[in-house]
Amino acid sequence: MVRPVILCGGAGTRLWPISRALLPKQLLRITEEQSLLQQTATRLSADLFEPALVVSGEDQRFFIKRQLEAAGAAVEAVLLEPVARNTSAAAALAAAWLQSRGNDELMLLMPSDHVIADGDAFLAAVRIGIPHAEKGAIVTFGAKPTEPNTQFGYIEADADHPFHDGAAPIARFVEKPDLQTAVEYVESGRFFWNAGIFLMKASSLLDEMRQFLPESLDEIVSSVAKASVDGLFVRPDAKAFGKAKSISIDHGVMEKTSRGVVVPVEMQWSDVGAWDAVWKLSAKDAAGNVTTGDVLALDTRDSLLRSDSKAMIATIGLDKMAVIALRDAVFVAPMERVAEVKELVETLKADGRECATTPPKVARPWGSYETIGDGPRFQVKHIIVDPGETLSLQMHYHRSEHWVVVRGSAQVTVGDEVSILQENESTYIPAGTRHRLANPGKVPLELVEIQCGPYLGEDDIVRFDDQYGRHKA
Repeated sequence: MVRPVILCGGAGTRLWPISRALLPKQLLRITEEQSLLQQTATRLSADLFEPALVVSGEDQRFFIKRQLEAAGAAVEAVLLEPVARNTSAAAALAAAWLQSRGNDELMLLMPSDHVIADGDAFLAAVRIGIPHAEKGAIVTFGAKPTEPNTQFGYIEADADHPFHDGAAPIARFVEKPDLQTAVEYVESGRFFWNAGIFLMKASSLLDEMRQFLPESLDEIVSSVAKASVDGLFVRPDAKAFGKAKSISIDHGVMEKTSRGVVVPVEMQWSDVGAWDAVWKLSAKDAAGNVTTGDVLALDTRDSLLRSDSKAMIATIGLDKMAVIALRDAVFVAPMERVAEVKELVETLKADGRECATTPPKVARPWGSYETIGDGPRFQVKHIIVDPGETLSLQMHYHRSEHWVVVRGSAQVTVGDEVSILQENESTYIPAGTRHRLANPGKVPLELVEIQCGPYLGEDDIVRFDDQYGRHKA
């Protein structure tokens, strides 16, 4: 049996504006009804696999849990990194946690935000890799290239050693090459796209970490020894884990180890690394366009047009363009330059623009909210509370609030009074008053919240009680 380890990190910049730091792409539905995370979890539901370990940050923990439950995924634990320390630390954290429980299992380390269209080919490759990993090898899976892509890293199989039982020693890892070099790689037949998927025993990884990143490993092992457990969530000690070096498993381990082998696989893989990849993966109309939402495309070809808001996208004469529209941001770029969105997001962050990191619809452990209107001294939000969920008991210094229920029923606490509001009923919460909102029903609660006051920032909140473990007064 193999223990999947799903890596759920990421900065959420490469598919901006729909992907952002607070809503990275693995939590989004890009090309299918399921999110990329849910697709990954479903792929790992075969009998070959044990319940998965998930490595993520604190901010996404409830959204990850909710999505995995919706997908029916079996999860052993969610390991919460106190700070991001790249893939070497994430992998070592999972291995150290397994070893702390007396297990030296085979680990299948893989990203949560990739697409693998041929799941059978993927499973067949994992089975090929198992006997190599059981003998101590660190197996990586090289996607057979279908084009000379300059956005992927490559793995070169050792030309002096023929493939044996489906695997060959790794000669080297190569960062994203220029086009001519990529053409040569593809023609050689010895280079494969680096899919970032690894199979090894926990002890094999820890041995190599001990050799190449000993100080980091010591801190990670210490963080596991001092970890706290909160149901499904495991929190390593923040002080110890924060001392680990931030370096990828490729640079920190795989480029130095002699244990690396590559198993080639044709599994229709993509890292969905930019909008041009989304265009390639998606169904197209007769003009080669991929359209989502309210779109009218005249004399437009080979373009990606996506409206995730009520705004209509109307185009004339576009060719090989990406147009992505949300309520708070619109991204337009030639298809060959969409990868530059990362630099654009960094510029937005430097300018302090909220749209760089926060999506219009903000997910919360209890549901979501979206600002649908604002102006001087007022703000209007559409709030959805999932069945059975409860917001924190809280207070605001600078704003009062009016709640109007538009669907479902709400249990409302204002001061010492608790009441039930039905559809088309409302209440008023003065500034400085303790209050709470809960959904006691079996359908989502929807309400409109009107905020009034001199300051309407999200940081004007004092929490007195919170079932999700967020900061209290």
